Amino acid sequence: MTEPIYLDNNATTLPREEVLAAMQEAAYVGFANPGSRHAAGRAARRFLEDSREAIAEIIDCDSSELFFTSGGTESTNLALRGLAARGKPGEIIVPAGEHPATEETVKSLCQHGWKLRELKLHGTGLVDWSSLPTADAETSPNRIATLLHANNETGVIQDLAPFHDWQQESPIPLHLDAVQAVGKIPVSFRQLGATTLSFGAHKFHGPRGIGGLVVRSGVKLAPQFTGGFQERELRPGTEPVALAVGMAKALELAVADQKARMQQLAALRDHFEAELAKACGPIVINGADAPRLPNTANVAFPGIDGEALLITLDLERIACSLGSACQSGSVEPSPVLVAMGLPKEVYHSSVRFSLSSLTTKEEIDEAVLRIVRVVESLKII
Repeated sequence: MTEPIYLDNNATTLPREEVLAAMQEAAYVGFANPGSRHAAGRAARRFLEDSREAIAEIIDCDSSELFFTSGGTESTNLALRGLAARGKPGEIIVPAGEHPATEETVKSLCQHGWKLRELKLHGTGLVDWSSLPTADAETSPNRIATLLHANNETGVIQDLAPFHDWQQESPIPLHLDAVQAVGKIPVSFRQLGATTLSFGAHKFHGPRGIGGLVVRSGVKLAPQFTGGFQERELRPGTEPVALAVGMAKALELAVADQKARMQQLAALRDHFEAELAKACGPIVINGADAPRLPNTANVAFPGIDGEALLITLDLERIACSLGSACQSGSVEPSPVLVAMGLPKEVYHSSVRFSLSSLTTKEEIDEAVLRIVRVVESLKII
């Protein structure tokens, strides 16, 4: 039987064995409620806080700035809704083609008086910062900005320097969706200059159901839930100790020798793209002219329908996607590729392949053979 090849790691990743082992230990030894004031509760609390401190050290924030959540979507909701509730409705600055976690939250806020200020994208996938509004502290409305640190579909990594230059005289809160960045590239909360930052464990070989929200010290978000005292009342509910341990272990493994791993992964991705270009004729690598995540290849096969390609590749046991897993049920074209101004024949024929540190060259070479076979068969139809 044909072996499956998993190239959809921007959707989710396989949990590492070391992560599952660490979680199993925590689930048994730290089974108690971490809010309980007995020895078993204190043991669970130690697991939780040790995990918080380990993660905080890696992403360069204070442990008191890190809150555990159920994942990136909840973190983004807590950040944007929590920031918005602090003042009168104003303007939310959002680049075109953001992740549904952001776009749907912004739509909801716009139903409550906020106005959307959408930034344009260059054809490279980078934000066109010239589309920012005038930064005038006296005349500008209450503002919040949010954007993806690294795009989930193209892998394009945004340069935040122009944004910080723009808002120097009139600072505004910035939420950074770093779900695709944390664990794949170095992320320093302090250096990025964000007010809040979101991430999720399952993007770097950790468990599903847990993520993090970093909130800059001194910034108070309006809580969106009521309940207990957990997570300093920002995110009430009994904390998932084993999941937190799994996330910390996964991130520790992800950043070990990270520079060398990034280089190896980028070389493997480049090899994949080069072999496809050689065998399939004219293809387009979306976002290739911008800094990209080392694992992401968004490839257009002009003349081939992307949906047909995806379905046929699935039959060939290659897992890939047309875009965000959070909108994969949609038949609409990718919002980010459309926002980049790409021709219809490009965005309708684009497929995202996303590798991981577990992906081998043998898998990539075999994937190329299968993809070429599928593309050739679809050209005949």
